[in-house]
Amino acid sequence: MNLIVAVDKNWAIGRDGDQLVYISADLKRFKALTTGHTVILGRKTLATFPGRRPLKGRRNLILSRTPGFVPQGAEVFSDLDSLLAAAPEDAFVLGGASVYHALLDRCGTAYVTKIGRAFPEADCWFPDLDARPQWRVEEESEPQEENGLHFRYVTYRRQ
Repeated sequence: MNLIVAVDKNWAIGRDGDQLVYISADLKRFKALTTGHTVILGRKTLATFPGRRPLKGRRNLILSRTPGFVPQGAEVFSDLDSLLAAAPEDAFVLGGASVYHALLDRCGTAYVTKIGRAFPEADCWFPDLDARPQWRVEEESEPQEENGLHFRYVTYRRQ
């Protein structure tokens, strides 16, 4: 499996149930990488999507223990084992934090957007892949900038 995430300098990924910041170029990259693939996410992450609806052009697998939660256009799983049985090898894990933590060791590639600033108001984090010896940087983009915000794309592979 793969995962895709945007992190700040401290590997923070969100605050108050949403992303730290939205970068247009990153959203386009996200769409290009995930369209046509299965995506795995939690119920709270789904709530951050436009219209709170599953992503079009992708098979959406939602991990949720909320009884009766059945969004149109998605498959809902109440436990990790049943979700994994339905997920193909090329699926993308989209978050949130608890889903990333549960599936990180099952992922072989991580597409990380590194944002060049810290967000002190963040309230959830992604594991620091630079501090994990089993993860290696495979590719890194040139620094980019959008509306005064600097970022770069880093692809990690698990060894």
